[in-house]
Amino acid sequence: MRAAPEGVENRRIAMLIDGDNAQPRLIENILAETGKYGLVTIRRIYGDWTTSNMKGWKDKLNENAIQPIQQFRYTIGKNATDSAMIIDAMDILYEKSVDGFCLVSSDSDYTRLSTRIREKGIFVMGIGKKSTPRAFVNACEVFVYTENLLSEAEVTKRAKRQTGSKNTADTPDPKPLLKKAFDLAVQDDGWAFLGVMGQHLRQLDPSFDPRTYGYKQLSLLIRAQSRLFEFKESKQPNGTSIISIREK
Repeated sequence: MRAAPEGVENRRIAMLIDGDNAQPRLIENILAETGKYGLVTIRRIYGDWTTSNMKGWKDKLNENAIQPIQQFRYTIGKNATDSAMIIDAMDILYEKSVDGFCLVSSDSDYTRLSTRIREKGIFVMGIGKKSTPRAFVNACEVFVYTENLLSEAEVTKRAKRQTGSKNTADTPDPKPLLKKAFDLAVQDDGWAFLGVMGQHLRQLDPSFDPRTYGYKQLSLLIRAQSRLFEFKESKQPNGTSIISIREK
């Protein structure tokens, strides 16, 4: 699990959902994940509600206080949802009514929008599938893969389906990224604080998430790399713990 950044209690977030590129069954998990970074004060979902593919969302709207925004498809093959969502995002940005954005989509069309928001010094996170183009992922300060928001039961069920499949993607090796983050965080004494290392991991890769590698927390992922790092935990007078890492 990612450590929450400082000041999130007062951060107001606008969540804008591309209904054509998001999964309604994950909306509660998406809201919970976004809640780690602030209070979601604006909740909007965009799509053509006259089409059958939006039916799955209708039961979720009232339950989660999400406002549906109708956008007709004026031209076949053109995604009008993107334009409507981008226009609304810019309006919200210049109204200065929020301190951050959460863009829920796997579409690269939001890359420039995310970049523009960050240019204004505003926090922006993205939530989408692992197939999301890298340009959009890197344009966000934080990017969360929806595959990491599945319940443990769903993860187990999917793993069983994929067992023996030649198309199954192996879990990526975290060592190269961890090594780079350690090199950026290491102090003169050879030790690096876990929290600082976590910040550098997110700077190097906005989509970094211990859950991608099968661990709920960064500390558990680091502990699993016993051949690469040694681990030290020191208790503070106030009861908190400071975790430090050194390369072997």
